[in-house]
Amino acid sequence: MLDLVYLRQDRTLQVGGHPSGMAVNPHRNEVYVVNTSSGTVDVIDTNSNQVAAVIPVRKTPYFIDVDAEGERAYVANSGSNSVSILDLNARREVGIINAGDQPGLARISADGRSLVVSNRGSGSVSIFGVEPSPKKSKVTLGIPILGDKHDTPPKTPLPRLRATFTGCPGATDIAILPYSTKAFIACSGGHQVMAVGLAQPADSWAVKQNPSLGVDHLLALLDVGKTPAHLALKPDGGQVFCANFDSDSVSAIDTNSNEVTRTDAIADGPVHGVVSSDGSTLWIANFNADSINLWSIDDSASLGGVRTGRAPDALAFSADGHLLLAADAKSGDVAVIRTQDKNGPELFTMLPAGASPNAIVVKAMPGKP
Repeated sequence: MLDLVYLRQDRTLQVGGHPSGMAVNPHRNEVYVVNTSSGTVDVIDTNSNQVAAVIPVRKTPYFIDVDAEGERAYVANSGSNSVSILDLNARREVGIINAGDQPGLARISADGRSLVVSNRGSGSVSIFGVEPSPKKSKVTLGIPILGDKHDTPPKTPLPRLRATFTGCPGATDIAILPYSTKAFIACSGGHQVMAVGLAQPADSWAVKQNPSLGVDHLLALLDVGKTPAHLALKPDGGQVFCANFDSDSVSAIDTNSNEVTRTDAIADGPVHGVVSSDGSTLWIANFNADSINLWSIDDSASLGGVRTGRAPDALAFSADGHLLLAADAKSGDVAVIRTQDKNGPELFTMLPAGASPNAIVVKAMPGKP
């Protein structure tokens, strides 16, 4: 745990074996850690900075995503070809659904209606329909009353499989547009990104105008570079940027036209990208070059690079966007980069981390600097 106010290591927490994925709850002070070899999810209370609960899931989990309400989480279990559904209020697994072979990621759309699962082993993408969580209720004098905090919510139906799309070898990273209409999936076993149109509500204006939008449908297979590893989405959803690990390049995808607009060479082994909150700049971690490149999105031009520790991988901005954090997988530290220095971005400091850091999240604490 790193203190971003004083830029120092705060403490180290013991979790399960081989922690591999993390997620932040948007409405409560909790962070979730997926432990691959333990088959568990640790719940970290960021008020006390302690592990508050351990939730058993299935075999070889890698990734966790939390819905916009902060009530449900979805964990892809690669070793059991399944996805666990977690109730974050009760801190327990409440359901499990079957996926394809070796699911790596399960992402929930912003509207909570679509769960997109990338199945690396079978080279496929599964789309599940999700029903909203029912409100808590109890009966008093025969009248149901909603919202009582002591009541137990009725059971939520499990997500149901809506569609499966094949032809995406090594399906891995997923980006879903903020308006929940499309998903883009990196086919890391080849050189393409799959674009899928997500089914819209039957009573929506779009479906009334075009009934075909009421079902999930394949939009395109887009040629990018070799081994597309990560997708970085602009906050407005207008573009997605694909880091092509074995082509040493980054491809820009227009999400309106579903077309690759350009592919640019970059440093050795681009593996992860993040876009600034104003949508103007793209930051790319170059795993084999021990560096991060800064790219102007509007000008389609390089703005230089910054040296890091060995093998930078996962990236995250501080809450105010003034710092960029890079987890250096081979040197066991985190590079802290000033993003808005008058002379351009620069490495500010290095903070110690555990061996082989591979994921990083930031949790802003209300009422604290």
